[in-house]
Amino acid sequence: MIRVAVVDDQTLVRQGILSLLGLSEEIEVVGEGEDGDDALALVERGDVDVLLLDLRMPRRDGIAALEALSERGSQTPVLVLTTFDDDELVLRALRAGARGYLLKDVTLDQLVGAIRSLAAGGVLLQPGLTDRLFRAVSARPGSTTGFERPEPLTARELDVLRLAAAGYSNTEIASALHLASGTVKNHLSSVFVKLGVRDRTRAVLRALDLGILGGAR
Repeated sequence: MIRVAVVDDQTLVRQGILSLLGLSEEIEVVGEGEDGDDALALVERGDVDVLLLDLRMPRRDGIAALEALSERGSQTPVLVLTTFDDDELVLRALRAGARGYLLKDVTLDQLVGAIRSLAAGGVLLQPGLTDRLFRAVSARPGSTTGFERPEPLTARELDVLRLAAAGYSNTEIASALHLASGTVKNHLSSVFVKLGVRDRTRAVLRALDLGILGGAR
């Protein structure tokens, strides 16, 4: 069972998410809250495998909660649940340490799949929003200022990175691309080195900033 906590200030939305999760045999809900302070308290208990977090909340919001968790060295993966027009906010959340995001109108299968991916150490960037994030990054003046252009990724490395951004595990990427799992791991390691990052989330953000994931500038 994957132990999940849900933090959202809108009671009806939170109850809806909890009701959905209650239908899954893979999920055990171990807590709920309505603001960032509740999120910190829930994670501090140590029994949460994945935290589902809203961004716009009173008092301590989602971004502030993510920053506080990062400062405390928390390893609990955070899945942000957001609205369709929060591109810039999602970018801030990912940079603050979120491991993925989904829209609030997702299906149970999509939600459980995302939770499963994060619990297994992956990231989840919802495909329908990845292009919007790319455009949001592209539209910002000087968005790549201070970044050196990395060594180009190979076509296969780009394939692997795109699937990793969509939440696929190494095993799933290997199956989709007809590669050995070890080969996928080697490709990801090469991507990390080339982009100067240490994990999948930062690799995707770096690729978005440089315009090499969502498309050419």
